[in-house]
Amino acid sequence: MARIRKSHQSEAAPKQNVWKVGKYIRLSRDDGNIVSESVVNQDKILNDEIPGFFEDGQYEVVDTYIDDGTSGTTDLERQDFQRMVQDMKCGRINCIIVKNLSRAFRNSANQGHFLEEFIPLYNTRFISLYQPRIDTFLDPEIVHSLEVSITGFMNEQYAYKTSADVRRTFRHKRERGEFIGAFAPYGYAKDPENKNALIIDEDAAQVVRDVFHWFISEGMSKAGIAKRLNEYGILNPAAYKRSKGLRYENPHCKYNDGLWSPTTITRMLQNPLYIGVMRQGRQRVISYKVHKRTAVPEDEWCIVENAVPAIIDRATFQAAQDLHKRDTRTAPGKREVHLFSGLIRCADCGKSMARHTARGLVYYQCRTSREKSKDKCTKHSIRLDVLEKAVLAAIQKQIELVDSLSEIIEEINNAPIVHTESIRLNALLVQRTKGLEKVTGVLDGLYMDWKSGDITREQYRRMKLRFEEQSQQLQETITRIQSECETLAQSIDTENPYLTTFLKYRNIESLSRGLLVKLVDAIYVHEDKSVEIKFDFADQYRRIAEYIETKQVGLCENGGKAV
Repeated sequence: MARIRKSHQSEAAPKQNVWKVGKYIRLSRDDGNIVSESVVNQDKILNDEIPGFFEDGQYEVVDTYIDDGTSGTTDLERQDFQRMVQDMKCGRINCIIVKNLSRAFRNSANQGHFLEEFIPLYNTRFISLYQPRIDTFLDPEIVHSLEVSITGFMNEQYAYKTSADVRRTFRHKRERGEFIGAFAPYGYAKDPENKNALIIDEDAAQVVRDVFHWFISEGMSKAGIAKRLNEYGILNPAAYKRSKGLRYENPHCKYNDGLWSPTTITRMLQNPLYIGVMRQGRQRVISYKVHKRTAVPEDEWCIVENAVPAIIDRATFQAAQDLHKRDTRTAPGKREVHLFSGLIRCADCGKSMARHTARGLVYYQCRTSREKSKDKCTKHSIRLDVLEKAVLAAIQKQIELVDSLSEIIEEINNAPIVHTESIRLNALLVQRTKGLEKVTGVLDGLYMDWKSGDITREQYRRMKLRFEEQSQQLQETITRIQSECETLAQSIDTENPYLTTFLKYRNIESLSRGLLVKLVDAIYVHEDKSVEIKFDFADQYRRIAEYIETKQVGLCENGGKAV
């Protein structure tokens, strides 16, 4: 509650020749569509009531100060409130009129400071139209009244309750994967039928797809991508939103020139929203009075999968994340990264290889030996053209292997015995399940047979033990059959991502950055200039090999053709 103290200014302010009036109007986001509190209606009410406070010709309305969509809990964030204060200090206005105290204040401490100290200090008249009615010219002591203090306290409590309700509502919306931001992220637009749902903005989404493609497949750097977008005349996200007529603002908008930057590209490439993952609640305001935002620990974020339609598939997104972890510096004056950038390593120390030129030829050499100490590792030097030939040959061999695996898998999956085995297992599962149901029914009836005298106590115990053993055996059999059915169902077809990724590059004759990024995890160079390649999809390869081995054994055991 505001301080209640006796004012040292016992008499009313000196009579003015002309009152220079400033109208203050505020509408917060929480007021929603309450018509009586709209900016237009507040202005109309003030205009209707102003003449009643002044004699003819003794006032002029100098300015109208409007804070639309801002909270009254803090003075600092209300731009027009601050402008009004400055006009009062310099004497441009000497009378302020508001509809009621809640329009001017939702913070009792600010209210007390303004009315009890600021207004008298600058010899300004303050008028509030509605209860409690205030006119500091006619009754200076009213600002120290209990009614004004209680009203300030109640207004603050209302702001606190509203803030708590809004936070609670937002939390529930975030947990349901509903979007609560004011503006849709780049690549999306708000659904016209549901402001908490996002739909794809195809124009911007195509730019997002291009950025991922250029980064992964064409080996472009983030700076190179930014330059290409700027050359194409494509607006950056902030400028694009404003071009769509949105009142988009952020603290850096006044410095935004509409051009793309590497930082913007980086944020885009790392944003999981483009695969449908909504992340919200990464910041929070300190309190309903202190609107400064603070970061929230990642384990407290609200993350919802498949919350929005995806623009980028997960494999492409993951490839971009893997590239971020590599050393992908560009050649001087170029936009594309080097062919092997971030991929080539020393086979002994594991460090990346340094690229250098000697006598017009490009070499790679162990960075530890070249830049740190020749005692810690040897050169492992290899010429670029030699490396290219070795890697190309290895990839071609791997593609041949994958091609043969694909043929074997197709033959296995088309074998008639595979389909026969599936039918046999399903029929056996139905049979054993019915047997278990029958035994369970007998067990349930045994107790009633004993109680009714149809069987003796000894017969009940003996029969119960026998049927329980049968029930356990049937349950174990059913579990085993179900496991075999699941194994059979976990077949691998020729559409497996590992197979399709490699087979897409059949008959390649040269290397490209996009090919290397998709197929290769790392390239290790040995001191004897031999090259070892660690391919991506290593786990999938092992799974396929195990699948083929299992199926071949099964076919042989069941009299099928071994392949």
